[in-house]
Amino acid sequence: MDYYFFIDLIQSLVDGLLFGTTYALIGIGFTLIFGVMRKLNLAYGAAALAGTYVGLAAAFVTPLPPILVFFVSALGSGIIGYIVYLGCFRYTPSSHPMAALLASVGMLLFIDELVIHLSHGMPYPYPSVLRNAEITLGEIWIRGDMLFVFGICVLAMVILYWLLYRTSLGLATRAVSQQPRAAQLCGIPTGQVNALTFVISGVLGGTAGAMTAAAVGVLSPIIAMSLTTKGLIVVVIGGLGSIPGAIIGGLMVGAAENVFQLLRGVTERDIYVMLLLFIFLTLRPGGLFGNTEGRD
Repeated sequence: MDYYFFIDLIQSLVDGLLFGTTYALIGIGFTLIFGVMRKLNLAYGAAALAGTYVGLAAAFVTPLPPILVFFVSALGSGIIGYIVYLGCFRYTPSSHPMAALLASVGMLLFIDELVIHLSHGMPYPYPSVLRNAEITLGEIWIRGDMLFVFGICVLAMVILYWLLYRTSLGLATRAVSQQPRAAQLCGIPTGQVNALTFVISGVLGGTAGAMTAAAVGVLSPIIAMSLTTKGLIVVVIGGLGSIPGAIIGGLMVGAAENVFQLLRGVTERDIYVMLLLFIFLTLRPGGLFGNTEGRD
């Protein structure tokens, strides 16, 4: 193997792993909602994009520092996630499981068209942190902004694990996920837990959207479809319902995406990522950490 090609391969893997944490956050958002309600929210990527635009709009109105722009993006996406819950999941009959899925598809199209209309379909520059900084490790160099993205995403995952395993909200969430009827009989307000799950997932999605835009340097409406498809690929690879699986799957997709881009170019990159999805669906449909057992 050529030495310089080997260096480029290692560089692509490093960049992909750093950026893959954004895919991991999207995958975790899908996993949280599915784990609690056993339903897929296909409007999740669009809600994350809309929240990111809320942060950018706030930056246009007032000169906010980038950190506050990211915070407003996460908060905005959490609020939009709650609206999606009310519009698509709260009042749809549980006897018709396809109703919520189709409603979320409609919400995806609605939010996407609304964002395109308000932004005129144009990309806008998005603030970032440490863009001009870099760390050099021999022949390998790490972008400062990508390292910041990695750090923020890891921090979000740590906070999520603390919420799930060290707080009463996390206990209630896990109880509703494992035994919803028994949790309701024990006095746990399942409706509030479901709503808070959508808000928390929305905050994670808004963080992922903000970090994606910060890494690229621009915010574009086309990010919504990318976040949705990559998030679904991550949960299929990692195993739907597994948070560790979503993390590993996100890192794998990020690394594979960059390697495919190096080998085949940016125009064919997504083709091979989709082929990776089909390989997992064929050989391991439950994903890496999927649980094949159903509810009691």
